[in-house]
Amino acid sequence: MTTRPASGGVQSVERVFELLEVITAAGGEMSLSELSAAVKLPLPTIHRLLRTLVPSGYVRQLPNRNYALGPRLILLGEAAGRQFGSAARGRLDELVRELGESANMAVLDGQEVVYIAQAQSQRSMRMFTEVGRRADTHDTGVGKAMLATLPDDRVRAIVTATGMATPTPKSLGTLEELFADLERIRERGYAIDDEEQELGVRCYAMAVPGAPTPTAISVSGPVSRVDEDFGRRAVPLLRRAAEAIAAELMPVGA
Repeated sequence: MTTRPASGGVQSVERVFELLEVITAAGGEMSLSELSAAVKLPLPTIHRLLRTLVPSGYVRQLPNRNYALGPRLILLGEAAGRQFGSAARGRLDELVRELGESANMAVLDGQEVVYIAQAQSQRSMRMFTEVGRRADTHDTGVGKAMLATLPDDRVRAIVTATGMATPTPKSLGTLEELFADLERIRERGYAIDDEEQELGVRCYAMAVPGAPTPTAISVSGPVSRVDEDFGRRAVPLLRRAAEAIAAELMPVGA
């Protein structure tokens, strides 16, 4: 059940956001009865709110009568993602200055990660990931860092929906391998993409704690430079950057 503290805001606006958040947390689609149970609002109230959201495109009704997130949210999400990435760019720049390798930030969008910011290394041989690029979760450092923050049933749903492609011989190809790796990530607090997406490239990644949507930052480079010694230097710096980004995301007055 989702609860929201009383405030001086307009109650109907709070309820609209509550509905959208609940649908999002459920994977983007819910039945009317599921919505009613989750938000503990009277059915007439839910109907009234949905009648406003559906014509405006923020919610859509599916052929099976369930309600899903609507296409107009995409524009809001893309704009918020760009702003989110811009706000964190300074922290990524710091990582590049301190470690000498490219730094990235990504968020979970549906069943994939999408990169929303990057600071490039100045080295002649460096990693480049285009902002806006989408990738699988199971074979990327940022993706695995995010998955490690989620319950196993959601991880299973995400990976089952996308499949487990193996772009390199080192890629994880089964759920058993993935869950074993996620357990290690949870224990140590960071993820490693050890040539799983591209041979010759290694990446250290860490989730941003308390982010409004699963979010992670990473540093990556050639395996000749990004080795265990690099990892020992990178992990505390990644943690500091992740915590700083989390603090900057904290709502005013929280």
